[in-house]
This record gives sequence, structure tokens and C-alpha cells, in this order.
Amino acid sequence: MSTSTSDQPEPKTGLLKSSLVVGMMTMLSRVLGLCRDVVIAHFVGATAAADAFFVAFKIPNFMRKLFAEGAFSQAFVPVLSEYREQRDFNAVQLLVNKVAGALGGSLLIVTGLAVVGAPVITAVFAPGFFLAEDPLRYQLTSDMIRITFPYLLLISLTGFCGAVLNSYGRFAVPAFTPVLLNIALITAAIVAAPYFDEPAFALAWGVLAAGILQLTFQLPFIHGLRLTPKPAWDWQDEGVRRILVLMGPAIFGVSVSQINLLLDVVLASFLPAGSVSWLYYSDRLVELPLGVFAIAISTVILPSLSRQQANTSIEAFRATLDWAIRMVLLIAIPAAVALMILAEPILMTLFQYGQFTVSDVTMASYSLQAYAIGLIAFMLIKVLAPGYFSRQDTKTPVKIGIIAMAANMVMNIALVLPLHHFWQLGHIGLALATSLSACLNAGLLYRGLRHQQVYAPMAAMTMVLLRLTAAAVVMAAVLWQLIPEASLWIDWLWWQRVLNIFYLCAAGAVSYFVALGVFGARPRDFRAAASTIG
Repeated sequence: MSTSTSDQPEPKTGLLKSSLVVGMMTMLSRVLGLCRDVVIAHFVGATAAADAFFVAFKIPNFMRKLFAEGAFSQAFVPVLSEYREQRDFNAVQLLVNKVAGALGGSLLIVTGLAVVGAPVITAVFAPGFFLAEDPLRYQLTSDMIRITFPYLLLISLTGFCGAVLNSYGRFAVPAFTPVLLNIALITAAIVAAPYFDEPAFALAWGVLAAGILQLTFQLPFIHGLRLTPKPAWDWQDEGVRRILVLMGPAIFGVSVSQINLLLDVVLASFLPAGSVSWLYYSDRLVELPLGVFAIAISTVILPSLSRQQANTSIEAFRATLDWAIRMVLLIAIPAAVALMILAEPILMTLFQYGQFTVSDVTMASYSLQAYAIGLIAFMLIKVLAPGYFSRQDTKTPVKIGIIAMAANMVMNIALVLPLHHFWQLGHIGLALATSLSACLNAGLLYRGLRHQQVYAPMAAMTMVLLRLTAAAVVMAAVLWQLIPEASLWIDWLWWQRVLNIFYLCAAGAVSYFVALGVFGARPRDFRAAASTIG
């Protein structure tokens, strides 16, 4: 019999409602993120300084995704959920204290070493800047890493607080927190940049300020749960050691796509100036559906799956995973098709102003289309991985992650290195290799769940998939008929571009959902079963 760990009543909201709350907050963050990138593109474009900032931000941001959205959360939430179900409140408080001490203390040391050794980190993660004797990009990157790297410590502690809040059903606050990063960077670009000789340095300071704001914002809500961390350094604690054991392999299992993106940055440093920036802007657009829907659903199902596993509710566990997959496919399939077709118009509408040229739009559109090929897989990974981590199985995802990462590197070599003129795809090859390795990763995760008899698709899944695909084909035909010629987009003013892209997106969405209805899809096909609630 489980023991209550808090006087606070736990919300009994359904998975769909919780996902909508997280999705809405994340949508706000992503929309502001697009505004942020529009501002950055205007002020720094795709220059050498822009490449330097994106590398300096990518490194701590990559590790943020491991801690805030990936390995740490996937390891910590199941253990915390088990403590809540099987132990008293004092045990939960001690676990929170000791995890906060271990996490914060370790990252404080890592951050200090990184600040001192910034030139070494630049040489490791952007070797092209160093080996190609590109002193400007190399020095700029090293200087900016010293400013941005402390963000890792701050945002990881923010992710820790968010994981606690998510475990107690408080999804809105952690989902809203990333908004503060976008606000800080927009403010830095517009207000502070004119006072710097190199505007990109204002963005680096904006990253640091955002980390302080995000952590400070969440602390009052943690205090409301009576779980304000009192950091204690105790590596021998049973709970801390279990989390560490789960977390190591989880870094590979849940974050292979992010590791691949970081490897892309390493290889892109050897490519012509602007390549890192083109990959950044195209990746940002893929992150919109990935963050709003897949991460939102993943965030919501992990605590539910963990409780269902603790209570041995096998049928509820399978129903939760099945619902998550259907919801992801509902959005991922049309989003991938739309990004393929509208890549250039979207990039031109959002970024082709100031320092960001028409040539930059063209190059970024190629990598966006390559990333779009893997969008469905990127999103499925986010909901398939919790099927393992909720059962505290990290060995299987790590094996799959290593296979996918090795495949990505082989494809990078095949598609990027100048072995043959036809295959010299440059930054496009990097994006394509990442997408193909994500497809392999998602396929192996799915096969593993089936093989372990943890998950089997519900009877209606095949028909649901056929309807989604057919509706996406209808949407694609509508978009091809309506999309204006590229020359018109170049001549239009910003508001004309916005109106036309809004019109195309609305037409695509309407045609997709109308086609779904015509083909027989109904809301009940995407509604969570009663057994999956909370």
C-alpha cells in the first residue's frame, strides 16, 4: 500500500489534458524561440561570429537536453516515483536533498574546469576552427564558452526542480520556464547588442542571465511542495547510486539524436563559414513540433508509466504507450511533409532580413528538408524511450543508441567527405545522416519493446496509420497547388510573407484534418483510455 508523501492532493488530470497544458506552454516557448532566432538572424546572420556563438551555446545547451529533458529526468523520475509510492515524505525529502547535492556539486566542478579550459573545449568540439587556423572563429568561440558554460550548472538544477514538479503533476511551470531563455536572448539582442563591438557577445551574456532567471523562477513552486532542496553531498546514498547507474546508459539511450547533432557541429566546423549557422536555423524549425508535442507527451507519460510499472499495471502501461505513439504520429506525419514542401518559404519568412541573405535561406532550406526526413523518428524516440526508462531498463536503449550513433558517423563520412563529387553534400549530408540514424534508433527501440512483450499496438493502430498517411498525401497535394513561386517571396515585404505562410499553414491543417474525417478517423482514436489517467 502506497504512502502519501505530501499533504498536497495530487491532480487527477488525464494524459491528454496534461499534455495539452505542457504543449501550450511549450508552444509559447517555441514561438518566442522563433522570434528569438529571427532577431538573432537579423543582428548576426550567418557570419563567423554567429558560428562562434552557436557553438558556444550548443555545448551547454546540448548538456541541458541531457539533464533537463533527457538522461537525468529519465533516471530520476522513476526512482522518485517509486519513493513516493513506497516510502514516506521524509525519505522523499532526503532523496531530493542528496540528489541536489550530488548534481550541483558535480556540475560546479565541471563548470569551473570548462571555464578555465575553454580553448581546449573549442578545439575538441569545433576542431575545424582550430585545425584550419581560423583564429577569429576559434578565439571568439573560446571567449564565449567562458560566458555561456555556467548556464549548464544553472539549467541542470532547473531541470532537477522541473523533474520534481512533473512527478507531482505540476507540468505547467517547468514547461513555461524555457520562455525566460527566449525573453533574455531577445532582450540581449535588441537592447544590449548595440553596446558591444561584437553583438554576438551580448547573446552569450543573455544565455547566462537566462540560467539565473530560470532557476530562480522555479524555486517558489518547489517550496510550495515543501521539497525545497537542502543540498547534501552523499554519493553512498542508495537512491543517488541507483540514479547514477540508470543515468549513465540513459545518456546514450535517450539523447543519441542530440549527440548526433553535436557531432554535426564538430564536422560542420570543417565546412565553409555559415555551415554551423545553416544547420542551427534549420534544426530550430524541426525543434518546434518536436518540442511542442513529442517532448510534452514524453514529459507527461513518464510519471504515469513509472507508477503503472511500480503497481504492475501491465495493460495500463501498454495503453499509455499506444496512446502516446498515436498522438505523436497525428502531428509528426503532416509536420514532416509540410516542412519538406515549405522549407524555403518558412525560412525566408522568418529569417531573410538584415544579415541573413537569400543564399543563406537556400542553404538552410536544404538541411531543413534533410532534417524533416527524420522528424517522425525524432518524435517517436521521445515517447518510446520512456517505455524502457520507466521500467529502469537502461541497458537496452544504450545498446541501441551506440548502434545508431555508429551508423550516423559512417553515414557522415559517406555523405560529407569528398569521396566523389556527387556525394559531396556538405552540411546537407550531416543533416541527412542524423535523420537516417534517428530512423534506425526509433525502429530498434520499437522492435525492442515488442520483443520484450512490453508493448504491442492496439488493433486499430494499422488503420489509424493508413488514415494519417492518406490525409498527409491530400495535404501535400493542396500545398503544392497553393504555394507561390520563389521569386515572389523574395520581392514581398515581411507582412506579405507572414500572411502567405499563415494562409498556407492554415490550408494545410484544414485539408489534413478534413481528409482525416473523410477517411473515417474520429476523436476517440486519439483519446487516452481511462486506465492511463494520472
